[in-house]
Amino acid sequence: MNTLLISSFFLFGIIVGSFLNVVGLRLPIKQSFVHGRSECPHCTHPLKWYDLIPLISYIIQRQKCRYCHKNIAPLYPIVELSTGLLFAFSVRAIGLETELMTALLLIALLMIILVSDLTYMIIPNRLLLFFFPLFILMRLINPLTPWWSSIAGALGAMILLALIILISKGGMGAGDMKLFGVIGIVLGFKQTLLAFFLSTIIGALIGIILLMTEVIGRKQQIPFGPYIVIGTLLTYFFGENLANWYFELLI
Repeated sequence: MNTLLISSFFLFGIIVGSFLNVVGLRLPIKQSFVHGRSECPHCTHPLKWYDLIPLISYIIQRQKCRYCHKNIAPLYPIVELSTGLLFAFSVRAIGLETELMTALLLIALLMIILVSDLTYMIIPNRLLLFFFPLFILMRLINPLTPWWSSIAGALGAMILLALIILISKGGMGAGDMKLFGVIGIVLGFKQTLLAFFLSTIIGALIGIILLMTEVIGRKQQIPFGPYIVIGTLLTYFFGENLANWYFELLI
């Protein structure tokens, strides 16, 4: 794979990641992410173009606002860097195929959800409604095998999570259920189950660590979206290898 192509996708990814940060922060509170200048969340001072260079501005300004000198949340550069790395990895793993567009759209959706759920504990319906038809279109262009796996993945995921919500009396949110419905179109039935399993395991392990280190309290709610993001990405890129490794352990 051409190094220049991979590097280009990385640079494109960090630029897109900067925009995804804005969407994730503004969409849940119904602010326009198309119009209006970016501003510091602390002092609300309008930011100049040189304050908004992905990753570089954060490093040069030493993690602080240029105007009020308060700390800038590390979530911003984390999302930018993650998006860049994931875009670069996608083109390396998939190549310039139609499936690459599905991968980039999935990454964009998950990065927005990461920001939104960590900040507000909200997975916006409008976000899911925007990506839902795009994923259907991509699966019509590049269907799974069998073709009905996308339908089964979406319906199966929503039914499974609806049952969990009913049994646990709200242990999971409706936003998580709808998100898995959208993810199911991309992954298909078996892979969606794997993504849910991985999300649950990762969430449980991190939750235990946070409790043991007293970062969170026992009754404190934590967003499940970030774990869905991790579980889904692991499944999308490594699902078959993970499944084969697991079954080899059982044999």
